[in-house]
Amino acid sequence: MSRIGKMPIAIPAGVTVEVAENNKVTVKGPKGTLERALAPEMEIKVEGAVVTVSRPNDLKRMKSLHGLTRTLLNNMVVGVTEGYKKILEVNGVGYRAQKSGKTLTLFLGYSHQIDMVDPEGIESKLEGQNKIIVEGIDKEKVGQYAAEIRSKRQPEPYKGKGIKYSDEVIRRKVGKTGKK
Repeated sequence: MSRIGKMPIAIPAGVTVEVAENNKVTVKGPKGTLERALAPEMEIKVEGAVVTVSRPNDLKRMKSLHGLTRTLLNNMVVGVTEGYKKILEVNGVGYRAQKSGKTLTLFLGYSHQIDMVDPEGIESKLEGQNKIIVEGIDKEKVGQYAAEIRSKRQPEPYKGKGIKYSDEVIRRKVGKTGKK
């Protein structure tokens, strides 16, 4: 039995979970509403303040979908109550970020600036000129947008210049040494 899949999901106060046909799940909460079509083979039951996910049989595909379905549902519930946040740091001489409206402008040592528009439902904030905070209720979109920002200049291993996650550790390399 899937250890994650069989765990029940507690529904906090102020959150409603509705399951339509073909497992189209709608989760409404204080931060907003999320909709997602989950695997139609899984059985999703809402009983009081608890949601349970069960699988029809023990085929390999059903086992893998079991834990996934439960985790996706849990991420939706957490998203509409607390939301998700990713913090990025811009490191390097002259590297900085600016925010105007929904546009994030990055200066990353290229001959041009990079403009990125926040996707719908995602908000990016700045703390100073080198800390970018990406927030939203959809975990997948928050992670994707943060990864897109990071991909504009990934951290390099010699000086650590680039954009990195705040909890990311960059393995540093020793530079070249001159011959005598």
